[in-house]
Amino acid sequence: MRVKALIDLHNDGSIPRSPPDSLLVATGMMGEIINVGEHAESNTRYILVEFNERLVVGVLEEEIERWK
Repeated sequence: MRVKALIDLHNDGSIPRSPPDSLLVATGMMGEIINVGEHAESNTRYILVEFNERLVVGVLEEEIERWK
């Protein structure tokens, strides 16, 4: 499913090749969902989105919306 980022997404330290707090994805950038998972202890749903066919970022549902 195609989605777009609703907010700027910054590196929280989980992308080692990018400096901490650097901008990974700008608001409005398009991507495609490649996987959906859930953190069992916190019941938090995580979505892996591929942006620009090279960058995979884990996001929360409220950080993206379906692209129509």
